[in-house]
Amino acid sequence: MFAKIYLVVVSVLYAGLAFWCSFQPAVTSRKVGLELKGGSGESEFITVYGGLEMGMAIIFLVGVFRAEWLSASLFACVAMHVCLVLFRTITLFRCEDIGEFTYRLAIGEWIILVLGLVAMFMESRNQ
Repeated sequence: MFAKIYLVVVSVLYAGLAFWCSFQPAVTSRKVGLELKGGSGESEFITVYGGLEMGMAIIFLVGVFRAEWLSASLFACVAMHVCLVLFRTITLFRCEDIGEFTYRLAIGEWIILVLGLVAMFMESRNQ
């Protein structure tokens, strides 16, 4: 049950981010330090941030409704967050002038990763 609740919460977070990035690209891009250049920049931001985050939300959520996909959804979520945490942590040490919002994203990514590992562990014990 914990795994399903976890996946629903993470899915809702990513779907919310997808909508925010898609409907307020100027605001969200500034929050993460990106500058949109013309229609191409806005299109790229909406596609990569909005589209990719919505795709992630769907991948994570499908395991909630299809029991045979639960492990795969959990694995996908944890694998993606291992990469996000790894790359984010490297940049926090490598890059200068990191904004507060980026640190908040990093904390959120770490929390999602740790809770995902807990969910995977609990699911493995249930099988």
